[in-house]
Amino acid sequence: MKKIAIGKQSFEDIRKKDCFYIDKTDFIKDWWESADDVTLITRPRRFGKTLNMDMLKCFFSNQYEG
Repeated sequence: MKKIAIGKQSFEDIRKKDCFYIDKTDFIKDWWESADDVTLITRPRRFGKTLNMDMLKCFFSNQYEG
């Protein structure tokens, strides 16, 4: 059974420790296809803004290639 990682902001840690995570990769596709110059992400506190940005960093980084 997967752990619920409350308070974790590192996408890499969540993946390595096999914690429960709601897949938000559709966010990357929607964001990329919008071709906006600036993106403002407004959400309430503790709603995953930092985790989403860390997911984007991991997705586009060549550090995690393969």
